[in-house]
This record gives sequence, structure tokens and C-alpha cells, in this order.
Amino acid sequence: MATLSSLYSPAFSLPLSKPPSTKFSSSSSTFLFSLTPKSPLLSLSSHPIKPTTTTALKAQSGSGGDFDSPPERDPVPEPTRVYYPLDDYDEVVTVPKDFITGFEESEEQTAMAYEERYGPAYSGETYFGNDVLVMDPPDDGRRGWALLKRERVKIKDDLEETVVETRMVSKVTKGGRSMSYRIVMVVGNRQGLVGVGVGNARDVPTAIDKACVDARRHLISVPITKHLTIPHRAEGKFGGAKVMLRPASPGFGLHAGSLVRNVLELAGFRNGAGKQLGSRNLLNNCRATIVALEQMRSYQQVAEDRGIPIEELWK
Repeated sequence: MATLSSLYSPAFSLPLSKPPSTKFSSSSSTFLFSLTPKSPLLSLSSHPIKPTTTTALKAQSGSGGDFDSPPERDPVPEPTRVYYPLDDYDEVVTVPKDFITGFEESEEQTAMAYEERYGPAYSGETYFGNDVLVMDPPDDGRRGWALLKRERVKIKDDLEETVVETRMVSKVTKGGRSMSYRIVMVVGNRQGLVGVGVGNARDVPTAIDKACVDARRHLISVPITKHLTIPHRAEGKFGGAKVMLRPASPGFGLHAGSLVRNVLELAGFRNGAGKQLGSRNLLNNCRATIVALEQMRSYQQVAEDRGIPIEELWK
């Protein structure tokens, strides 16, 4: 019977079968169990097979190595990469210094860029005593996002404010019902300036601030006679609400509903009559009163329209 070492000889003739082996030897002990017959390695080449693996070394020593385990292969070395410097240094892309360190700009350039992106900021100019929206100057020690935080200050002017309605409203969205407050406010200086504004927010103080700003943005000028009354009759309509205004003699007082009376008082009238018709919506009645006041014309404007002197209006 041929030994395992003779299997690697080129002149060895391969048998058709091999008797099963009943022993499996290891380095520590010997186990007895049955193994299926295994065919020897076939050599189709005339060159001898060089045993270089651990299995072949075991076969040479006659220890009966397991031919089912794959042979171990030597690791393939990774190819080494060689980097050659560029001959022409103009091809190297250089990053500008400002791209890394940032562009240096003055405070004026920063303020201009902020106004272009977020709108007008603090400019120092006032309207009716103060700016409606102001932003803290950037030199107050703030850094980062705190510079962009707007803070509302109390507006200092000669306008008086009156809240005529506080109402909770809701908006149904995909995530549920969103609740907020709506404030209707009337402002005026009792000298011919009056306005109505609306503000919506999740809390009442913020809604009041928004209503103050909105009312100051919608101020109108109203003519007042020397008897502090309405120059002539007028009617105003807004939505389903209708308001009628009538002049009155000195000492008559203001005879009107609470909403119309608030608007007339802050405008500067002390004598007159008003009547609300149609809808009882508070906001629509306030705006209908403003529409009626916008139709008021002074005696001088009427005389200019007629082309006559003011003295001839009462002839």
C-alpha cells in the first residue's frame, strides 16, 4: 500500500479506491470513529506538487491530516503608491485666507447686510415719539444669536391706548387645535389722530403689543370744529356693520355706543351722536366708525372744492 508521501511522486499510479480510515490523530489524543472514504489528491500535471501548507506538512509526517480544510495562503502584499509632486505649482488650488478666517467688515456693513435680509433695524429716527419696532444696538455685550433677538420697548408718544376686545380664537391644523388671543385696540391723541389695530398671539401681553403697533400703522387724521364736534353727517360701512355719525351743539356730549364712543373720544370729539346698525361685531363696528371718519372734510376743504371763500359757506 502506498504511503501518503508517495502520493506526490510523478511516477505514482493512482488507485481507484482507498480503504477507509478508522483513526483520527491529533497532537494530544487519538479518537476512534468512522470516516467516509476519501479519494486521494489527483495530479493532472507532470510536475510534482510542493507541499507548502500545514496540511501537506502533516501528510509528510504521517499524522493523517484532514484534506477537507482549505489550504492556507500567504497574504498578498498591498501595492505601494508613490506620489510625485507637481512640476507646475500653478495647478495647485489655493484656498483664500478670507474663506477660512472670515471677511472683515465694519459695523455699518453688518447693519446694511442685516437690513437687506431681515428688514429695517434700529435707525435712531422716531415716528410719533419713538420707533414702532426697535432692536438693541450690537455693542451691548451680546454675542451670537442674541444679536438677532428683537426686544419690544414701551412706545413713548402722546397717543392713548384703549383695549375694546379680548377674545380667544382657535385654528384647526393637522396637529390639532391651536389656541391664541385676539386683541382689538384703539389709539388716539385727542387732537385729530385715531387708529384701530388688531393683534394675535399665544399670550395676551404679546397680542397687546402687536395691536399697539398695528393701530399706529393705521392712524388717520380727522377734522375737528371749534366746538369739538363732527363737521357734518357721515355714514360708514364695513362688512355687516353700519355706523351713522351726526354733529351736535356744545354741551350735548357724546351719545353713542361704547365702541363708537371710544373711537370718537380718542379722536378728540366731545359733542356728537352715533348709531350702530346691522352686525354687532366689535371689530367691524370699530372699522365702520373709522370709515365714517375718513369721509369727514374740514370747512377749508369744502370751500376749496366749491371755489368760494370760507366766509361764504354760511351765507
